Amino acid sequence: MAFPADRSPDTEINNVVSDSGEVAETADDDNWVDAEDGETEAVASTQELPLSRQQPVLKSPQTLAMVESAFLASMVSIIWLINYYFPIGPLLRILFPIPLALVYLRWRSPAAIKGMIAAGLLLSVLMGPTRSVVFVIPYGLMSLQLGFCWVRNASWGFSIFTGALIGTFGFFFRFWLFSFLLGENLWQYVMGQITNLVDWLFLQFNILAQPDVLLVQLLAVAMVFLNSLIYMVAVHLTALLILDRLGNPIPRP
Repeated sequence: MAFPADRSPDTEINNVVSDSGEVAETADDDNWVDAEDGETEAVASTQELPLSRQQPVLKSPQTLAMVESAFLASMVSIIWLINYYFPIGPLLRILFPIPLALVYLRWRSPAAIKGMIAAGLLLSVLMGPTRSVVFVIPYGLMSLQLGFCWVRNASWGFSIFTGALIGTFGFFFRFWLFSFLLGENLWQYVMGQITNLVDWLFLQFNILAQPDVLLVQLLAVAMVFLNSLIYMVAVHLTALLILDRLGNPIPRP
């Protein structure tokens, strides 16, 4: 069979006759290849769309919890580091338990515990194990306690009192740790200073008596506890101002 000059066998459309007598036309292989190339170009063009027109990437809650916990743990470590080398009074100390308490508010206790451990390890690398332990006790424990109370809408009286107990425990733990490392009893030095203060007070009120050792120790513990109470009130007021703006409010006073 002869083909016209303007039509070659490669471009000739094959006529396929079915059993019922109907004729079906099939395209040649070149048209199939062209169609595949067109589909590939269409897919490539969709991949080159601007970011505003692409579908948003779904974010896993576990990934967000891990990223936020690591970020806030590094933040509190930097705050501790700056306060240690460039102390500017109690301003930065008030912020010590707030970042990890925010982790507790957003992602509950597992993420907060991991953040506390991450902050302790980071401070151990930057400043040594002693300083990292002093941060974890009491400020790391205090952040978990605050997050626990705030999630359950506990009253300020309960959260401030329990936080003051943790702060008092951390104060005496710090004295014990430094006394052990230095080989000296620092508590005796503190007792001597408080005894001199009590003697001066007795003289001012014309009390002719020698202060008892038990009285001096109770007065020292009361002063430490009162200092922790004032610190916890300041932390609550600061958290009330900061966390409300971040969308994680704490219970009202």
